[in-house]
Amino acid sequence: MATPAAEKTVALTGEGECIGEAQDVAVGFLTRLRSQGELAISGRTVALAQLVVSELVTHAHKYAPGPILLRLRMDGEFLEVAVWDSDPLLPAASTVDPLRVGQHGLEIVQAVAHDLIVRPEPVGKRVTARIRV
Repeated sequence: MATPAAEKTVALTGEGECIGEAQDVAVGFLTRLRSQGELAISGRTVALAQLVVSELVTHAHKYAPGPILLRLRMDGEFLEVAVWDSDPLLPAASTVDPLRVGQHGLEIVQAVAHDLIVRPEPVGKRVTARIRV
């Protein structure tokens, strides 16, 4: 079972560099857990976490003005990646279209995550993906 220490929340500016910063936070979080011997975290899990963080933060950066919150939390055998932004519009994955260029982020997240949960918040929304570790 995950401990309260197995959680990290960071505020991102919403500027262009926030996507790389978010990926670095995810890698650092998982590396810390691995080095503390709390979990056996594979390289595949780290790569999936980077991908999910990148896609969710990119979506927030593209469609919502202002700051973004990233929360990483271990919940049993799952890594939860939650991204909050100020845009109240709830995203939905588009239907498959091999000719469409771009806008595949949520499709990618749905394909690699165990769950994808989109919830409205009093201000904006929270998108949470759960990755099996």
